[in-house]
Amino acid sequence: METYQATMEDLEGVSQLFNAYRVFYKQASDEEVAKSYIRQRLENKDSVIFVVKDNDTYVGFTQLYPTFSSVAMKRTWLLNDLYVAKEARKQGVAELLLNKAKEYAMETGAKSITLKTAQDNEPAQQLYDKHNYVRDTRFYHYELNVE
Repeated sequence: METYQATMEDLEGVSQLFNAYRVFYKQASDEEVAKSYIRQRLENKDSVIFVVKDNDTYVGFTQLYPTFSSVAMKRTWLLNDLYVAKEARKQGVAELLLNKAKEYAMETGAKSITLKTAQDNEPAQQLYDKHNYVRDTRFYHYELNVE
């Protein structure tokens, strides 16, 4: 398996995974909108996407968004998306992606990587625990929907 940072050449494969990821989170399938969204991220360079390919098949991706810690005065990365195709699960794909994200965060001098996952997504929670991510018990997460 090969893990690397996605480029425009990976648009089709990443878009298909991204659409499947959204469906996993109970969103309607829309391959064209997913493709447009990923194209914008790659063109604008406002996220970093890593992919895993097994031969010529895209089997997983993660997407990181840059943010900053004012207190630490350093960059942080938001690991917003991580998805592994059903047929590739339990083969170490998610671990490859987490390792690549950590490596990238270290290369860019970041303070940390943050993420959130559904409360009922126990397989993901176990994976993050295994990779030394620490569940935040000091702060509450708030969100204001402005749509």
